[in-house]
Amino acid sequence: MKNLKKALSLIFALSLALTVFSGCNRSSGEESVGKVRYLNFKPESADIYKEIAKEYEKETGVKVIVETAANNAYESTLAAKMATDEAPTLFQINGPKGYANWKDYCADLSDTKLYEHLTDKSLAVEVDGKVFGIPYVVEGYGIIYNEALTDKYFALPNKAVDFDSMDDVNSFAELKAVVEDMQKNREALGIDGVFAATSLKTGEDWRWQTHLANLPLYYEFEKNKVDLTSDKTGEIGFDYADNFKNIFDLYINNSTVDRKTLGTKTVVDSMAEFALEKCVMVQNGNWAWSQISDVSGNKVKAENLEFLPIYIGADGEEKQGLCIGTENFYAINSKASEEDQKAAEDFIYWLYSSSTGKKFVTEDLGFIAPFDTFNDNEEPQDPLAQEVLDWMDEDGIKTVPWNFTIFPSQTFKEGFGSSLLKYAQGTKEWSAVKSDMVDSWKKESQSSTK
Repeated sequence: MKNLKKALSLIFALSLALTVFSGCNRSSGEESVGKVRYLNFKPESADIYKEIAKEYEKETGVKVIVETAANNAYESTLAAKMATDEAPTLFQINGPKGYANWKDYCADLSDTKLYEHLTDKSLAVEVDGKVFGIPYVVEGYGIIYNEALTDKYFALPNKAVDFDSMDDVNSFAELKAVVEDMQKNREALGIDGVFAATSLKTGEDWRWQTHLANLPLYYEFEKNKVDLTSDKTGEIGFDYADNFKNIFDLYINNSTVDRKTLGTKTVVDSMAEFALEKCVMVQNGNWAWSQISDVSGNKVKAENLEFLPIYIGADGEEKQGLCIGTENFYAINSKASEEDQKAAEDFIYWLYSSSTGKKFVTEDLGFIAPFDTFNDNEEPQDPLAQEVLDWMDEDGIKTVPWNFTIFPSQTFKEGFGSSLLKYAQGTKEWSAVKSDMVDSWKKESQSSTK
């Protein structure tokens, strides 16, 4: 009997041990799946991301927790969250400067599936051959033109250029020749000027003090091989100031209005002029489609909307494309567990590769997604978004990134815009515009690091 009891006790002990071991394995297996904690940047998309998380968990069983920062509070929210046990595994950086702030938390994404499918690898935040930020939505800007009016110009018997279409224009010199001759023929074309009014009213000048300024600074940083994540961006020489002046003068001297009146003009004014065919060209981005199509009496057909790169006379610009970029880059928390990092990788790949995820991206979030996982039927259908996508697919063309993400401050931008207005009105010399811009950049950069 004693032997039987010992045998039964041994069997019970082994059974209990196996049960515990099996339970540990199940627990370990559950943990190995990982979970995603996403700190969302866009409050207007909070409900959409919650729907996405719900659908993803239903399809995969993996939990996605979405938290959203308030407007203009993302950095402070991220800093607070990173110091807790609820730190996000998936978060956002706003470009090279954002990486510089969060480099200790940014995992290398070079081998991720999502990066593999990035259409234009130059858009990623890359440092020393490693990728730390993947853009998840892109926008593009350049010179929008009405092909119906440019075709009308090229058909003129007395035109002064040898070109047959805007496809022949790929430099500032060629653009200048076309624009100035168009301006001389404005009566025959039925326009008030080639370019829409340059909006230099306070608060309306972002297309020039930020977007246009991106071009000369892009070429300066390229020439000087500046690491945009380093403190070398704290000073600039505005080396391509004369190139900026070239294109800016072309805008304001071949316009619908006198350059001295530009301080009263808004973006709405210029887009209305374009929509009503009072001009042929306007500098703006793909977001401008609604600003054109919604104008009462709009005359511009979607099929006639085209983009031209902003040429400023820099060497090699014949291979230059549109300014395409974003301030929105996915980053994965390198301090998170391997399981959670993998879960974050899988989630963002699902969002931009599965039929369910892609539908959310294009229809609900309304993004131009920079990945080759999308076919023509899964892309935004507005004509300017299509133009951006076409330029991104052009062989041998180099996209100009959005380096204005490193501009030192809003104070700097506003000061530069004010200088541009004074120059347009004839009350400030260009040499003073250049020196003030350089001094303000340095001063504001130093202030931002204190």
